Amino acid sequence: MNELKFKTNINCTGCLAKVTPILNAEKSIENWNVDLATENRILTVNASGMEANTVKDLVQKAGFWAVELQ
Repeated sequence: MNELKFKTNINCTGCLAKVTPILNAEKSIENWNVDLATENRILTVNASGMEANTVKDLVQKAGFWAVELQ
């Protein structure tokens, strides 16, 4: 399993409600979390065999953006 981190514009519980069903539906994702307390709203995704671009696409599908952190 690999851990991917992204800066996002997911900034409130309402935003989380929009992205939750999309990320939860992805079977490759073991777990994920958005740290709303940080300025960059860091999304951490633990997934098996998933590329960063796939996570970005899922977040975009929910109406938000994600930039991978190195």
